[in-house]
Amino acid sequence: MDRVLDELLPQPHGRHARVQEAMRYAVFAGGKRLRPFLVATSAGLFHVPARQALRVAAALEAVHTYSLVHDDLPCMDDDVLRRGKPTTHVKFDEATAVLAGDALLTLAFEILADEETHPSAEVRAGLVTGLAKAAGSEGMVGGQMMDMRAPGESHDAEDVVTLQRMKTGALFEFACEAGAILGEAGSAARDTLRAYARDFGLAFQITDDLIDTLGDAGAAGKSVGKDKDQGKATLVSLHGIEGARAEAQKLAARAAGRLAGFREEADLLRVLPYRLIDRDR
Repeated sequence: MDRVLDELLPQPHGRHARVQEAMRYAVFAGGKRLRPFLVATSAGLFHVPARQALRVAAALEAVHTYSLVHDDLPCMDDDVLRRGKPTTHVKFDEATAVLAGDALLTLAFEILADEETHPSAEVRAGLVTGLAKAAGSEGMVGGQMMDMRAPGESHDAEDVVTLQRMKTGALFEFACEAGAILGEAGSAARDTLRAYARDFGLAFQITDDLIDTLGDAGAAGKSVGKDKDQGKATLVSLHGIEGARAEAQKLAARAAGRLAGFREEADLLRVLPYRLIDRDR
């Protein structure tokens, strides 16, 4: 994945090199590459050529990275640490970080629209539309807006689930459905993978909230304790630590069960939710 990202990201050059340096810094600062893994693994279910899957995965990782760069800005979460390194606006400056995020977002759609990603214009349009919806005001951006307004507001469990499914889950849903789009699979397969991703994404977010509650910045590679400090409701604060852990386990089991119609080629997807709810970063 990193080799493909290195190839697709522009090499710094000219008087505008600084923004390209910031783009590469943010992308190669580390991370689990979880969304690319979901794209590549779901594409494998439909025997999609690896090169096509990795290009879509790179586009999605560019969008995910842009969202982190902007999320860390002083006008948002004002974080100084991401993946154990200084955040992009700390390493460079605030304006450069904004532009780097903008450039990563637009690069993603340049990649998806290229014929090398898939020879079918209809498939490429489906990928562009899917990622745009997942990242936009009814997806990640809308979820971020809800999150920004959350301090001091009263949220019940349903509100929290809606927020997390938009802010975090929408990109997971696209990651899993993208393989089916590339493979030109039918609506049933696409629906199944979206349902898997919804359960998986919520289990992932509960674990993230547990890390924020119980972890330390050194192990997590980012600031912790922010939700409590800001008075944000999470499923951990609403259900308690053990209740949240039980919910994550239930969601992981339900996600794995969604894939019953696929053979052993889906085993990596089946085991993934269980592996990630035990993580510490």
